[in-house]
Amino acid sequence: MRPNSGIHVMVVDDKRGSREALEKMIAKEGFRVSLAHDAETALQALEREPADVVITDLRMPGMDGIHLLKEVKRRNPRTEVILISGVGTVESAVEAMRQGAYDFLTKPLERVVVRKAIEKAVEMQELMRENEDLRAQLQSFRDDSGLIGNHPAVRAVKELVRQVAPTSANVLILGESGTGKELVANAIHSQSERKAGPYIKLNCAALPETLLESELFGYERGAFTGAAQRKEGRFRLAHGGTLFLDEIGDMPLVLQPKILRVLQEGEFERVGGTETLQVDVRIVASTNRNLESAVAERSFREDLYYRLNVISIHMPPLRERRSDIPLLAEHFLQRFASKNSRPVQGFSREAVDLLAGYDWPGNVRELENTVERAVVLSRGEILSAEDLPPSIIRALKAPDERPFSPETPVLTIPVGTPLAEIERRVILETLRQAGGDKSEAARQLGIATRTIYRKLGQPDGKG
Repeated sequence: MRPNSGIHVMVVDDKRGSREALEKMIAKEGFRVSLAHDAETALQALEREPADVVITDLRMPGMDGIHLLKEVKRRNPRTEVILISGVGTVESAVEAMRQGAYDFLTKPLERVVVRKAIEKAVEMQELMRENEDLRAQLQSFRDDSGLIGNHPAVRAVKELVRQVAPTSANVLILGESGTGKELVANAIHSQSERKAGPYIKLNCAALPETLLESELFGYERGAFTGAAQRKEGRFRLAHGGTLFLDEIGDMPLVLQPKILRVLQEGEFERVGGTETLQVDVRIVASTNRNLESAVAERSFREDLYYRLNVISIHMPPLRERRSDIPLLAEHFLQRFASKNSRPVQGFSREAVDLLAGYDWPGNVRELENTVERAVVLSRGEILSAEDLPPSIIRALKAPDERPFSPETPVLTIPVGTPLAEIERRVILETLRQAGGDKSEAARQLGIATRTIYRKLGQPDGKG
């Protein structure tokens, strides 16, 4: 974080005494302070010199604090706004948060509380800047391959795709499940001379042997019960283009000679047919199995392996390219925030550290699902550690630490925060979780509803 002297805080309050008292309090902490006696004056001053943080009274003549908050955010979304009030109603606090206020403080103000609120607001600004930088990096690394990342292993894959795609060579893509092998296959076709032709895909592990043969080669009418008319297979449909055979390592041994014949001769017959068909198809295959071991075990034909493995491309597991995890996470965040109309802007530092520290046994696919879940269940603009699945947090915690409960949201509070401030933050966060329902929040906290009013500075529970 920047030194306090580099942080500009504007105080807006119509009462001169309150304004000057807050100025002294903030200045003693080393912040640079400017003052405004009303919202209009504040907005004019902010046009001349933006502030990092605006601290404004809630109730003022003319434009009140809520309307000033809206206008400040409209003009400069990066400026964080903290509202203060001598009458802290629950409704005002919830409304302030909904409108984008960073915090809501009630008078009398404590110096340590104000300082921490300013420092956390500035930390949020810096976090937003870091996420903007991450988005800029992500944009700079996008290319025709569709592969996200700048790790040397990924750059090597991109270069190999660029070299291989224009040729007619068959390609075998190797790697663990979820590493992005299909993206490589897509890139090879889209950058090839066959890109105007068909691009047909088939998962060899998804179908039983009898159906797989029919899907690959097609069948004639009457070839078997239910074959009411001729059907073209994937090889025929891919004529002039590319056929992507995913999970080729699970191809039944009995079908492998027929695949080999197509690769060698470019011909086959439909199931139940006698007519020999000629096709011009480029094969791109992928597998998460060790085909050399499968050949040694005689579960995969050696001649087919060498026909497929003209060019091999290895996709590294995500744990071996951890530097790409923030970029991939940001890519998925943008996609799912847009898809689900969620106002999520980025990740907290702790969340990024957790994502980068996890081993991702499910690789990129698991990361994608994790980010989608976090975006859908998010409670704010920044995804925090508490938005991640508890399984990730448990995997990274020391064995003797108590694991998180999946049902329990967590609020992080710095050591040294005054007890009254801790109570206030817990109440506000519980109100957020309860959608502003004070009775439900009180039930979850195990206190009376009137206690919520009292703790937030409204003893009689009235507005």
